Amino acid sequence: MVPSVLSTGLAVLNISEGNRVTEFILLSFPCPREMQILLFAVFSLTYVLTLMGNGSIIWAVRLDQRLHTPMYILLANFSFLEICYTNTTVPNMLANFLSESKTISFTACFLQFYFFFSTGITEPFFLSLMAFDRYLAICQPLHYPTIMTGHFCIKLVLLCWVTGFLCFPIPIYFMSQLPFCGPNVIDHFICDPGPLMALTCIHAPGIEFSFSIIPSLAIFLTFPFILGSYTLVFRAVLRVPSASGRKKAFSTCGSHLTVVSLFFGSVLVMYITPTSGHITTTQKIITLFYSVFTPLVNPLIYSLRNKEMKNALRKVQMSMKILPNK
Repeated sequence: MVPSVLSTGLAVLNISEGNRVTEFILLSFPCPREMQILLFAVFSLTYVLTLMGNGSIIWAVRLDQRLHTPMYILLANFSFLEICYTNTTVPNMLANFLSESKTISFTACFLQFYFFFSTGITEPFFLSLMAFDRYLAICQPLHYPTIMTGHFCIKLVLLCWVTGFLCFPIPIYFMSQLPFCGPNVIDHFICDPGPLMALTCIHAPGIEFSFSIIPSLAIFLTFPFILGSYTLVFRAVLRVPSASGRKKAFSTCGSHLTVVSLFFGSVLVMYITPTSGHITTTQKIITLFYSVFTPLVNPLIYSLRNKEMKNALRKVQMSMKILPNK
């Protein structure tokens, strides 16, 4: 299977005028046809469950008036972000499993590149904002209602979205203007900057540096902020006199910390991965983990230990049963 795909990629370069590549071939996960169909079935199920889980949280927050608070508004936005994040990779990956050519156009490749990295870099901003919300609620409970108003919360949410989506347009634009001479084979399931830069005709260290420094700044600025916020939160929680109060606070923060650990854990593993050996396979698995697996489990993490969310999700289930009878 692998030789045939490689030979196809090398043979069908689709070079336009000036010997420039007009489309790429995403190798994804090279394996026999039967395994490709099995992977298609597995990831199709994962994709549907991800949309259902995150969509249920969004609908629950919209449906239940008691959840119209900053914490749940942030959670609904985070769930919407997870849906967007998944949609940048999985639909194309599913089509790739059933495709013989496995091609993606030049424009579609860079659009996927932009939306994947924009939604990805928006995630640590939202995780930081959620940590800040918990810090205010637990460490500054008397000032929380006056500081974290609905209006201020929406402003912070918009700031996260806008900041995330303004990080990469300029570097991606300049990268798209580079000459790509071929071969046009990308050994990944997404259009990733590393494999793309390897296909360019010229060396562009400035662009490579920008794609390294922007995610690094986002990660290594937000991660200490989250750790600092939760250090102060846990110090405050340990001073709570009642056991039930401590349990409720730990339950709320524990869900968020689990999500933070999944995201930053996989990203940090990517950073410390050796630059030799099976680097491509390792990067594929890690990318698959934080782009497909974490959006699937995050709704479970947030709902299993949250009584208010459980009750709201039951309302969603009831409303879905009522709708067909109308």
